[in-house]
Amino acid sequence: MTPIPQGRTRRAVFAAAVCALAVTVAPVLTGCGDEDPDAGTNGVGKLAPAKIQARTLAAADAAGAVRLAGTVVTSGRTYRLDMRLKSGGGTGSVTSGGSTFGLLRTGEELYLKADRAFWSHGGDSAAAGKLDGKYVRVPSSDPAYKKFSGFTDKDVLLDGLLTLHGSLATAGRHEEAGTRTVRVTGDGGAGGTLDVSLKGTPYPLRLERGGGAGTLRFSDWGRDFSVERPKRSETVDYGRQLPAS
Repeated sequence: MTPIPQGRTRRAVFAAAVCALAVTVAPVLTGCGDEDPDAGTNGVGKLAPAKIQARTLAAADAAGAVRLAGTVVTSGRTYRLDMRLKSGGGTGSVTSGGSTFGLLRTGEELYLKADRAFWSHGGDSAAAGKLDGKYVRVPSSDPAYKKFSGFTDKDVLLDGLLTLHGSLATAGRHEEAGTRTVRVTGDGGAGGTLDVSLKGTPYPLRLERGGGAGTLRFSDWGRDFSVERPKRSETVDYGRQLPAS
């Protein structure tokens, strides 16, 4: 008779016997078949696509702050954003048409900060030197206020971006910035693609808008930051309607 294997070999034989028994008793016994792709996750990957979208929208709405970076294409114009947003305001930069400008909003007060090239491009070369690198308060009556303030408003911006359109479906497990995600698509991607975190709170981590309308990444969910009114020495009153951009 062949002697019973010792040490690791004995343990391997024992494990094989247990799995063989599990096949007849419980085919899905953990460790004896395919691993559960949602093991150790927050569980949203097991939900129906519509419920995943609802959960991530609720998580985004409840978060105190977020950072978003990427591109948004609207009305045929591409905007590259790098913004930090929270309920009381936001700050960051926007690039469009070769010009980059900073935005800062605290409460209802909106400020724009740009370089000489931006103001010269706006047709105001005489004032460009004075405005270079200064914060200019955007009056609420200025047509630019509504457009620019939208980039600093967490609720407005996320509500307009995160909803997928068309028939929803899941498209497997993926990874974004080292975090496992479940992907949800609208109309097979034509209505947008959203990667939702499978770790902790199901925050949206990456959005690809339908129709080539831009791609955004989201981070720093819930991480607070300060946004304060610029010092008087850093501000200039433009005194006229801001140039269109």
